[in-house]
Amino acid sequence: MTVYELITSRRTIRQFKPESIPRSLLKDMVNAARLAPSAANRQPLEFIAVDDPELRGHVFPCVKWAAYIAPQGDPKPGQEPRAYIVNLVDTEVRTSGFEWEMGASIENMILTALEQGVCSCWMLSIDRDKIRDILNIPARFKIDSVLALGYPAEESVAEEMNGDSVIYWKDDLGVMHVPKRALNKIMHFNRMGTE
Repeated sequence: MTVYELITSRRTIRQFKPESIPRSLLKDMVNAARLAPSAANRQPLEFIAVDDPELRGHVFPCVKWAAYIAPQGDPKPGQEPRAYIVNLVDTEVRTSGFEWEMGASIENMILTALEQGVCSCWMLSIDRDKIRDILNIPARFKIDSVLALGYPAEESVAEEMNGDSVIYWKDDLGVMHVPKRALNKIMHFNRMGTE
């Protein structure tokens, strides 16, 4: 699969098979994250991979799932993530402007995982205080987000938006449908309003 095919096939997944994720893949993911672009090469990002079953169980209630379709979008019992990567910013290195490098790092991890058949859900709606306590994260680190990981136990498809609705939904077969803006609505050549 080409990189472009990998990118265009990527979908957020919230139901996972009960299969462990190899630690070697978690290491590859964080290695790909650390090699993402970093403004002035400051490299303020750090990552905690959580694969211990007991700790995963403590992290699970600290994350919020598909708001548009809650609670239907929440992982069913037995289909919880098999690992998490908690994404941190060292505020002694940078206190602002890290969002771009975080986004690049996360996408590198998502694509590295997907190449090996592991899907993800990137979450910002999280209980940072509880996660800090559970994982013994020092105060100088800002908890940015959590990436939930596992082999997919559901299907998700992108489809062209009908009107202005961005609300995703599940059909009777449990397939997630995610509306995306059409390419010709967002791409302009040379000037706005041209195709």
